[in-house]
Amino acid sequence: MAEYNNNNRGGGAGGNDRGGNNRGGNDRRGNDRGGRGNDNAVQGESDLKEKVVAINRVAKVVKGGRRFSFSAIVVVGDGKGTVGYGLGKANEVTDAIAKGIDDARKNLVKVPLYKHTVPHIMEGKYSGGYVLVQPAAAGTGVIAGGAMRAVFESAGIKDVLAKSKGSSNPHNVVKATFDALSKMRDPMQIAQARGISLARVFNG
Repeated sequence: MAEYNNNNRGGGAGGNDRGGNNRGGNDRRGNDRGGRGNDNAVQGESDLKEKVVAINRVAKVVKGGRRFSFSAIVVVGDGKGTVGYGLGKANEVTDAIAKGIDDARKNLVKVPLYKHTVPHIMEGKYSGGYVLVQPAAAGTGVIAGGAMRAVFESAGIKDVLAKSKGSSNPHNVVKATFDALSKMRDPMQIAQARGISLARVFNG
C-alpha cells in the first residue's frame, strides 16, 4: 500500500513524473544495448562445438570409504581453423565437462589450413606422446585415432593422415597433436615472405 501511495504522489507532480520516465527510458536503452552485446558474445561462443575426448573416474580412499571424482578432456573448435583443449575436474561428470569447456575456450589456437588439410608434414611430442601428422588428398578423410580425430574435426581438417607412435594416454596424445598443429606454417605467409609463388613453395 505504501508503494501505491508513493506512485500516486509521483504522478501528481508532473516534473517528477517526467524525470522518472526519462530515467526509466535511459535504463531501458542501456539494458537493450547491454542485451545486444551479450547476444553477440553468445553467438561468438556458440560457433564453437565441443567434443569430449575422455572421461576418467578418480577414487580417493578416505576414512569413511571412497570418494569418487571425475576428470574430462574436452576439445572445442569452430571448424574453420580455431581449436582448443581443456581439462575439467569435478565431483559430477556434467560439472567436469563444463569446466573443461571453459578451460578450452581460454586456450584457443589458430591452425593454418590448406584445401581442408594440413599444409605439410609435422611431428608433435608431449611427454610420452609422439604423433606424426601429414597432409592427404581430397576425399581421404580423417585417418587418425580417437583423441587425434576429435582435434582434427574440431579444427575443420577434413583430410589428414596421422599416427600416434608413443603413449596412448589421451592427455599426452591431445597435447602432442596440438604441439604438431601449433608448429604448422601458413604457406601463404611463407610465399609472401620469400617473394615467390604458392606453387613454388610446394613444388620447389
